[in-house]
Amino acid sequence: MKHTLSVLVEDEAGVLSRIAGLFARRGFNIDSLAVGPAEKPGISRITMIVPGDNRTIEQLTKQLYKLVSILKVQDITNIPCVERELVLIKIQASPQNRSFILEISSVFRAKVVDMAYEYLILEVTGDPGKMVAIEQLLKQYGIVEIARTGKISLIRASNVDTEFLRNTLSAQKISS
Repeated sequence: MKHTLSVLVEDEAGVLSRIAGLFARRGFNIDSLAVGPAEKPGISRITMIVPGDNRTIEQLTKQLYKLVSILKVQDITNIPCVERELVLIKIQASPQNRSFILEISSVFRAKVVDMAYEYLILEVTGDPGKMVAIEQLLKQYGIVEIARTGKISLIRASNVDTEFLRNTLSAQKISS
């Protein structure tokens, strides 16, 4: 199972390197990593997607707390969150298929951020599932390059679990 860890750290040189070293020594992989300033000056938020079972993640959390400059570690995998990712996709867009690509981008609310005679670059923002869906649809036209930011996430203040609601509503539609 993949876990989402939200880590608050002091914003100083070497913190990310120490975290990466800890993961490497323990033989863990980081599937996604996003780092940026947090709400308070001098503090950064690191969002990591890490594969492992609950016990492994618990051990990893304990090890993270032993590092200098780690302020807070939270496994937010099963907590209602807002999750987003940004993807830039460069795609072959010949005059014959450009309108199809633009139609797909419109459905996914993607922005065209660059246009050339044979190529388009799309900017897509949303939850990770949306990224997978648009990528699958655009593959047939010839994806040239992709750049992804990695997932960022914040716990919902409302505590509303939209994934749970989406699954419940889908189940109700199927049964009716």
